[in-house]
Formats: sequence, structure tokens, C-alpha cells
Amino acid sequence: MESKAVSSNQEQTHPDLQAVVEKHLNTRFLRPIPPWVSNLAETLVREHGEAPWILDSGCGTGLSSVQLAKAHPNHWVLGIDQSAHRLGKVAQAQPANLRLVRADAQDLWRALSQINVKVDQHYLLYPNPWPKAHHLMRRWHGHPVWPALLALKGKLELRTNWLVYAEEFEQALLLSGCKPVPKTILENAEVLKNPITLFEKKYAENQHVLTRLQVQL
Repeated sequence: MESKAVSSNQEQTHPDLQAVVEKHLNTRFLRPIPPWVSNLAETLVREHGEAPWILDSGCGTGLSSVQLAKAHPNHWVLGIDQSAHRLGKVAQAQPANLRLVRADAQDLWRALSQINVKVDQHYLLYPNPWPKAHHLMRRWHGHPVWPALLALKGKLELRTNWLVYAEEFEQALLLSGCKPVPKTILENAEVLKNPITLFEKKYAENQHVLTRLQVQL
């Protein structure tokens, strides 16, 4: 399937990134958390037991969540997506250590952080890049939810097919006092042997530059 590279009127990190990140680090995100999301967070804590958590945020059809659950049988994997349509396409049998939930990540992250949930690993696999310059505050690192994302701790891994997104994410981590490991470029031929998401498969087939950024929060 043909997939065009990300098109944007922004060719480098956004000039307002530092001001936006610092504002969010020093102010409170006032959007109310829906009561059902707070209840969901408490239910998940009760259900998951003592196993360490892995979050797969924006898991789409759940392919990555299934792979993560199989690769980490001693962890409890939580796949989050706000699309019932995408979650309904999960074709594989779900491992016993996997739970898929429909929720807006920005609400569930805050609900989990408010009850002091700390995760072992957290994956952001090809999030919507919101590539236009005026979309900065819709990107996770420019969003008011950024402090809640950091509060979940754990080893965080971002993969993206837009280098600017990775560069901004890295800068936001540094502004937040975190030290990411150097970015790596994934080899498309290696990715195609076992793509972790359908987007990753499509991007690799179309020779996009795939960047991985990791940090221990």
C-alpha cells in the first residue's frame, strides 16, 4: 500500500516548543477527567494484580499489544485506543496478560497518575504527528497532558516516521529533566521481518525514515 511521507510546513523543531513545554510543566491541566475514566483506572488497578505494567497507548488494531503481551508473559499489557472501530479489528486471540480498553489516552493517563500508577514500560508507536506548525499543542510533547505522561514513569519508547516529531520529543524530555538515549534509525528491511504495527509495516514498505527514541523516566 502506498504511503506518502509526512508533509508539513514545519521543517525543524517548533520555535515555541520550549515555552509551551515549560508552561505545561508549571501549570495544571484543568480539563475534567470523566468519572467513568476514573472508575476504569481504579478497576484496572484492582484487576491487574502484582505484575508490572506495560502501556501501549494508541494501540489501534492491537497488533502491537498482542506482540508485547506475548514477548513479556510476566507483564500485564494494557492497550489503549479511543476508536472502537480499530479495536474491533483485533483478529488474533488475546493473551491472558493483555487487556484492551477504549479510552482517550489523555484522560486515562491522568486518571492512572492520580492514583499513583507507575508502569514498567510505555510505548507510543507512530502517534498522529499533527504535522502543521499550528498543531504543536496536539502533539504529545506539546500537549497539556505531558506532565501526566511523565508521571507514569517506566521505560518510554517512541517510534515515528517524522524526524521532527522525534527531535521535538527529545527536546521536550530534556526540558523536563529527562535524559533520553540517542535516537536510532530503524532499518526498513529489519522492520519488515516483524513489524510491530500495521503502520510500521506500511511505512517501511514505502521506505520512510523510521526513528526510535527511548528514555527511562
